[in-house]
Amino acid sequence: MKKPLSIAIAILVFSPLLVLAQPVELMRRPQNFERSRDYDALHYNLKFAFDDAAKSYLGQNTITLSSLKDDLRVCVLDAEDFTVTSVVDPQGQALSYVAGGGKLEVTLARSAKYGEKISFTVRFSHSNPKTGLKFIEGTADFPPQIDTYSWPEDARHWFPCFDSPNDKASSEVTATVRAGWKVLSNGKLVDVAEDKVAGTTTWHWLQAEPHPTYCIMLAAGPFEVIEDSLGTLPVNYWVYKKDVTDAPRSFRKTPRMIEFFGKILGFAYPWAKYDQVCVAGSGGGMEATTATILGQSTIHDERADQDFSSEGLVAHELAHMWWGDLVTERAWTDVWLSESFATYSEYLWTRHDMGEDEGALNLEDKKSSYLEEARTDYIRPIVFDRFNQPWEVMDGHSYPKGAAVLHMLRFVLGDQAFFRTLSKFLKGFAFASADTHDFMTTVKEVTGENLDWFFEQWLMKPGHPVFDVSWSWDGTAKKVRLKVRQVQDFAKNIPVYRTPVLIGLHDGERIATEKVWIDEKEEVFEIAASRKPVSVEFDRGHYLLKELIFEKPAEELVFDLGRGDAVGRIWAVRELGKHLDSPAVRPALEEAARKDDFWAVRRAAVESLATAGGAGLPAFLKDRATDGSSRVRASAVRALGNTSNRGLVPFFKALFPKDTSYVVQGEILLAIGKCGRTADLPFLKKAAALKSPRGLLTRNADAATKKIEEAARKK
Repeated sequence: MKKPLSIAIAILVFSPLLVLAQPVELMRRPQNFERSRDYDALHYNLKFAFDDAAKSYLGQNTITLSSLKDDLRVCVLDAEDFTVTSVVDPQGQALSYVAGGGKLEVTLARSAKYGEKISFTVRFSHSNPKTGLKFIEGTADFPPQIDTYSWPEDARHWFPCFDSPNDKASSEVTATVRAGWKVLSNGKLVDVAEDKVAGTTTWHWLQAEPHPTYCIMLAAGPFEVIEDSLGTLPVNYWVYKKDVTDAPRSFRKTPRMIEFFGKILGFAYPWAKYDQVCVAGSGGGMEATTATILGQSTIHDERADQDFSSEGLVAHELAHMWWGDLVTERAWTDVWLSESFATYSEYLWTRHDMGEDEGALNLEDKKSSYLEEARTDYIRPIVFDRFNQPWEVMDGHSYPKGAAVLHMLRFVLGDQAFFRTLSKFLKGFAFASADTHDFMTTVKEVTGENLDWFFEQWLMKPGHPVFDVSWSWDGTAKKVRLKVRQVQDFAKNIPVYRTPVLIGLHDGERIATEKVWIDEKEEVFEIAASRKPVSVEFDRGHYLLKELIFEKPAEELVFDLGRGDAVGRIWAVRELGKHLDSPAVRPALEEAARKDDFWAVRRAAVESLATAGGAGLPAFLKDRATDGSSRVRASAVRALGNTSNRGLVPFFKALFPKDTSYVVQGEILLAIGKCGRTADLPFLKKAAALKSPRGLLTRNADAATKKIEEAARKK
C-alpha cells in the first residue's frame, strides 16, 4: 500500500544524530500477535445491489470455510457498521446469530468436524457508509462513483469476513449498478448483464486464487476503459472520460514494469489481469489483487509530468501483486514483507528504466526519509508488535528503512543469491501467508548462510549506525590507517553493527577497492597502498543505511566532486558547504552547478552556494534559473526569493509565463511574496486563478499574498 507518508525527503545526509529524538512511548502500546482462528475461509461470494442516489446497498456474502476444530459450532466473523438482516444455510434455513461489538457470531445447525467444509449466507444492508465503501458525490471535476478501501482492516466495514491477513480466500463479486456505469473488481470478468426495465447493469467478477481480504475491492462509476496488454495479459486503465487523453502518460509503462518484475523476481505475473482505476477523494494508491486503486492526482497534464511523475507510485502498487497479494504477511507485525519489498521494487524499476544515477538517488532519498523519521519522531525495530491499530506501523521504518535493509542484504549475499532467495520465497509461499522467520529460513535454504545476525540487528533492533571515520597515511609502511568509530546512542538499545563495507582508495588516476568487516565500536584498519591516496571513500557504492561523520579537507572534497559517482558528488557538495572560505571551493561548486551531468548534483551545488551570499550570487542564481531541470530552477528561484530583494520582482514576473514547470512557477510566486509589495498583489491574484496540479499555484499565490499583506500591516 502506498500510504501518503508525510515524511520530508531530505537530500542524502543529515547532521549526526548523536542523540536521537525522544521516541514515542512505543512500548506502552498493546502487544499484537498473529490472530488465532477456528476455521479457514475458502471462498467469499459477494453480491451487492447499489442505490447510489440513496447512498445505500443491499448485500450478501456466501461464505465457504473449512473447520480447524473437531467441534466447530459457532463461527465468528468481523462485521462493522452494516446491519445484518439474516443468516441462512445452503438450504435456506435460518441460522441463529448475534451481531454487535464489531463481530457476527453465527451458530451452525450442527457442529462441524475438523476439515469439514461448510457454508452459509449472510444478508446485510448499509446506508450512507463512511468506512470501507463510500459513495462519492459528483462535482465539476469528477462524476459520482462508488469506491472501496479494504486495507488494512476495513473490509469488515462493507462485508462480513475474517478480516486478517493470515487467512486468504478466493472471492467473487457480483454488483448491480445503474445503467451506464461500469464495475471493476478482482480477477476475471465472468459476465455483464443489462436489465433495461430496471435500468441497471450487473457485473460479475471471479478471483479464483486465494488472496487477503484487504485486497478485495470494488469500484463503480461511468469509467472509460483504456485497453492495453502484455502479450495475452489484459492490462487496462479505468479513468474518467475527461482523462482519457492524459491517462496513458501515467500508465504507459505498466506492461514493461510487469515484464521487468516477473524477470528480476524469478516469478512471472501470477494473476489473470491487471487493472488500475483512478478514483476521487483519495491520494496515493491502494493495491488490490489484479486491480489497483489510485487517487485522481495520479493523472496529470504534459507540463506536470516533469514534477509530478506517477511512475514510482505505479511501480510500487504493481509490485504488491507479488509482495502482499501473492505472498502475504501473516500479521501486521511483519508488514515489511509487503511494504519494504514493494518500496525496494520502486528502486529496482527506477534503476532499470532511468539509469544508475536516478536509481542511486531514489535509494538515497528512501534512506533519508527514514533518517528524518528517526531524527524527529522515533526509532523502533522494523519487525514490531506494539501498536493500537495497524496504521501505527505503516511508517518510515516499514517502507524506506526496510527497502534499505533489503539493499544491504543484497550487498551481503551478492546479486545472484539475493534474487534466487526472492524467487524461492515467492514460489514457496505463493497464494499463502508468511512471516519474517519464513524469509530468514529461505535465505538459509538458498544460500547455506546463517544471516540471523544480520536480521537481528536490522529487523529486531531499533536504529542505525552512526560512523565517525578518519584516515591517515603511513608513508613508511605504505599503508592507509582508517579509523572507524560507531557513535550511535547505545542507551536506546541500538546495537553495535556488524557489516562489510567497501573502502575506495583514489590515487588520482585509479581507484582500488578493499572490503573490510566492521563489528566493534572502534576499529583501525590498515590497507596497503603504493602511494598516498588523493581521497579515501568510506562505503563505496553507498550500500549501508548509516549516518556518516567524515571530516575531509577542502582539497579532497573538491577531488571527490570531480571524480565520484552521483551520490558521492552530492555528498561532496554538501560537505564543501562547510569550506566556502577556501579559494578552490566556490569555483568548484559553480562549475558543478552549471555543468554536472546529473541534475541532483547541480541542485545541491546551487543550494550550497545560496548559503554563501556575495555580490555575484544573484546573477549566478538568475543563470541557474534557466537550467534544463525544473528542480534546479526551483532551487535557484527559491534562493533568489530568500534574498528579499525588491529589485528581483520584475525578473520573477518576466520568468513566470516562460517557465514550463508548475513547481518553478509556484516558487516564483512564493519569491514574489518574499520580495514584493502591495503593488504586486494584482499579479498574484491573476496567478491564483490559474489551474495547476493539486492547486499548487493557487496555494502559493495565496501564501505570497498573505505574506505581502502581513508585511504591509507591520509598516
